[in-house]
Amino acid sequence: MSDVVELARKPAVLEVPATLGALGEIAAFVLRLAARARLGTGATYRIRLAVDELATNIVMHGYRGGEGRITVLGRSGPDGVRIVIEDTAPAFDPVAGRLPPAPRVPPERRRVGGLGIHLALTSVDAYTYAHRDGRNISTLTVKAEGTDACPPRP
Repeated sequence: MSDVVELARKPAVLEVPATLGALGEIAAFVLRLAARARLGTGATYRIRLAVDELATNIVMHGYRGGEGRITVLGRSGPDGVRIVIEDTAPAFDPVAGRLPPAPRVPPERRRVGGLGIHLALTSVDAYTYAHRDGRNISTLTVKAEGTDACPPRP
């Protein structure tokens, strides 16, 4: 399966302060893009979950409640939705910070943190992270075709 997704040429852009209060605005932005792409309910939920988890982590752990900005760029088209989230918080690769599920370990003995990122990143069809010019850049893609079921992961 190809990772190429044909999307609208000009991205929609949202820039918000890195606060918990701005998360609703980010979610509404993602939902508009999903509606424009006519994503199914499952795919819409998956992209919103992933973006919300990443944005929350930027606010809570990246900027640690300090001042900062989050820029969200989105493209939607008949093939799906691609979201790029950028921030200038300290470098952090979410893939390196995620925890795989530990179903045999009782909840009270599991390490705290990282599971939300794991769930978010395994819910999208493609995810990349880069740190360039002092910016964390996360790119998430959900494809329109066959999107109601979560894609299988190794």
